[in-house]
Amino acid sequence: MSVDNLTLPVQSSLLNLRRLLLLRSVAIGGWLVAVIMASYGLETEEFLLPVGMVIAVWSALNMASWRRLGAARDVTHGEFFSQLLVDVAALTVLLYFTGGSTNPFTMLYLLPLTVAAAVLPGRFTGSLAVITVVCYTLLLFYYVPLPLMVNAGRQEFGLHVLGMWSGFVLSASLIAYFVVKMGGTLRERDRILAKARENALRDERLVALGTLAAGAAHELGTPLGTMAVLTKELEHEYGASADLAGRLRTLRDQIDRCKDVLSVLSASAGQVRAESGQRLPLDQYLEHIVTEWRRSRPAVTVQCHWAGEGPAPSLVAERTLTQAITNVLNNAADASPDSVEIIARWDTLQWVIEVYDRGEGLSDAASARAGKSIFTTKQEGQGLGLGLFLAHSTIGRFGGSVHLFNRDGGGACTRIVLPLTQLSAAA
Repeated sequence: MSVDNLTLPVQSSLLNLRRLLLLRSVAIGGWLVAVIMASYGLETEEFLLPVGMVIAVWSALNMASWRRLGAARDVTHGEFFSQLLVDVAALTVLLYFTGGSTNPFTMLYLLPLTVAAAVLPGRFTGSLAVITVVCYTLLLFYYVPLPLMVNAGRQEFGLHVLGMWSGFVLSASLIAYFVVKMGGTLRERDRILAKARENALRDERLVALGTLAAGAAHELGTPLGTMAVLTKELEHEYGASADLAGRLRTLRDQIDRCKDVLSVLSASAGQVRAESGQRLPLDQYLEHIVTEWRRSRPAVTVQCHWAGEGPAPSLVAERTLTQAITNVLNNAADASPDSVEIIARWDTLQWVIEVYDRGEGLSDAASARAGKSIFTTKQEGQGLGLGLFLAHSTIGRFGGSVHLFNRDGGGACTRIVLPLTQLSAAA
């Protein structure tokens, strides 16, 4: 799992804290507006001083919490719960000085409770529910009554009902916006963590494959060397037969290619390997891949087309990327050796390679598993199912993606998308 994946849960918790502080800022602003408006309609202003002090302390704590967002450390459940307790305490004191349970803004108790239900585990939500119920119950008996409610007439009662409606609209609006956003952040975090676990499982498979490849390279070196010696002796012995000598040279070329592949496995396991350590323009790199590939598949009919916006960008001809693209070409040639078409294009942001074949196409089951697990649709003994899996893994390491789909008229298309920013930065 990468470092970026490890830090994403931290970022989501900070984002939820930022939204909570923004919600608190809205609540503080609403209380200020309500106090200012109420001060003109009440016969006494005794409540203004304690209410103003509570709002000032609440605002100071809010500013301190905003500064805390500058820290990169995670926001724990306990810290988030304490932030909600600050809001419940401030709301309780404000309601105490402004009519207690008769104040229509008692509905604001729903805000921290709903936020806790969306973000925190059940034990924290249950604790906060108990605390809010206790606070609301105490406000039924202990509060400083407002003159407007003590001497309430029909008109004043109508204003109280209007205030309750306003409190409900405000609570519903804030819950609908902020809590949905927080829930979306948590769902996104879960999706990213699931993707990280999938990548970790894939990396474990790659490590296992790397270990097996290193062992295979060691074990196959001796028999390939023996085959090379015997082939050379046969060339000397039957050099008079032009047809047989040509076949033996082809066989020896294939043995030499196998030895080259094994040397790369032995020398570059676990390392990023650049061919000759040089930069290559993208079109030349493609020409190099296709030329080398056709040496091992001389009977395949290939059509190549590539172009892009402006001059071809430069990149490092990285060995594992070359092998990944070669694996895709081999799969297409296995499916339809008589018709393989390679189309490549690039712009300032990405490089797209499309490999078309005229084979049998992909079934729904094959499309779902392609590149995600090791499997093959070929007959037994004709393939191991490693090529596409390794291509997916390697291209994903470069920030790219591989897509497979059936083409019109039969056959399949493998589309490789690679970001040029990462490849060019390596260059």
